[in-house]
Amino acid sequence: MNEWPEGGSDGDRGPRYGRGSADAQPEGARVMRQVRRGGGPAAPPARGGGPGGQGAAAPPYSGVPRQPSYVDGGADEGYDSGYNTGQVYGRPAGGGPGGPGGPGEGAGRGPRPAANWGRRIKWTAITVVVLVAAASIGTYFWADSKLHRDVDLSKVIDRPAGGEGTNYLIVGSDSRDGLSAADKKKLHTGSAEGKRTDSMMILHVGDNGDTLVSLPRDSDVEIPSYKGAESGKTYPGTGRHTKLNAAYAEDGPTLLVRTVEYNTGLHIDHYAEIGFAGFADIVDAVGGVQMTIDQPFKDKWSGADFKAGPQTLNGEQALAFVRTRHAFAASDLQRTKNQQKFLSALAHQVATPSTVLNPFKLYPTMGAGLDSLVVDKDMSLWDLASMFWAMKGVNGGDGASLNMPVSGSTGGNLVWDKSKVKTLVDELKNDQKVTVSGN
Repeated sequence: MNEWPEGGSDGDRGPRYGRGSADAQPEGARVMRQVRRGGGPAAPPARGGGPGGQGAAAPPYSGVPRQPSYVDGGADEGYDSGYNTGQVYGRPAGGGPGGPGGPGEGAGRGPRPAANWGRRIKWTAITVVVLVAAASIGTYFWADSKLHRDVDLSKVIDRPAGGEGTNYLIVGSDSRDGLSAADKKKLHTGSAEGKRTDSMMILHVGDNGDTLVSLPRDSDVEIPSYKGAESGKTYPGTGRHTKLNAAYAEDGPTLLVRTVEYNTGLHIDHYAEIGFAGFADIVDAVGGVQMTIDQPFKDKWSGADFKAGPQTLNGEQALAFVRTRHAFAASDLQRTKNQQKFLSALAHQVATPSTVLNPFKLYPTMGAGLDSLVVDKDMSLWDLASMFWAMKGVNGGDGASLNMPVSGSTGGNLVWDKSKVKTLVDELKNDQKVTVSGN
């Protein structure tokens, strides 16, 4: 049975336009609601199928509910809100899947979300901090493992009480360890056996300015009682006087520390020593040291041959500069002044950004220094860094440098001015600004 109104059989189509329709015209928006939109002009009255085709209303539906109107935009308009988008077929408007900006649209895609630069910067900063921290920790343990903590200051007996600040005994030895015959000839070191001290300095680091005091190697000192570094035996003092550098040659660093403490009354907290080879290697690793030489001089013994004026010294030249003594009238005192001047210039050169921020210069420089540096068992890298920065600033206006005050000589040895030495030591013990001047 055909349920459509006035619908005939498939064969009896008559003047009808479509199956199931009683009209001669195509069905309007009532059936194809996606074509007509609410809010448009009202649809014209349908032409009837009666005689003359005019004035007759369309017959009512039989048993089929009447569809909502989509013509006048009334209350029924929301019924097709999902279709009322301005697009009949194809992709829906907007950036959803299949729409403009959706997958498969290609060049028609909408704009990507704006980059979150704050988040990127934050994570970049975190990454950099983590990398720097890891590199710093790795460098610390690498450097700490290279320190030669060979000097045991606990073997030093009858020590004076400590004072304010920290006192370092810095020694440059004539050790030829690691030097080939060609190196010895090139550096003019000679081939003497054993080790002696070519330079000795007390560096005081405190809150009222740092002070560097050079101890001439020819200083006249008394060798006190001491405990042998190797034998462990105690050797009583006999009042014997000798040059200061002889104490090191006799029983090494611990006797040297004991002798300095006995003759000055100043407590030594840390000990640091470097030999010929290490000194030259540091200078070469940093790319040479720039400094100004006040007057020209030559010394066949050290290999020195310098003109006056600004110049850059390599390792070989630097070693000749700090060892020269025969070219000067006041040989030992002038040499200690040259040593102070050069060490300050070296510290400044190492601390420049071109060295510190360049791993290809920093690590070779650190390696050269640490490989040849001998320190006491209690020396930490922080102590070593403190010593280095004090050396850098002591001749840069942040401290004072002087020779141990000398009053004369006896038997070729320099005699210290006891009154000035006492004042100097008291000021260092109490971490006061040094008022004493040296030679």
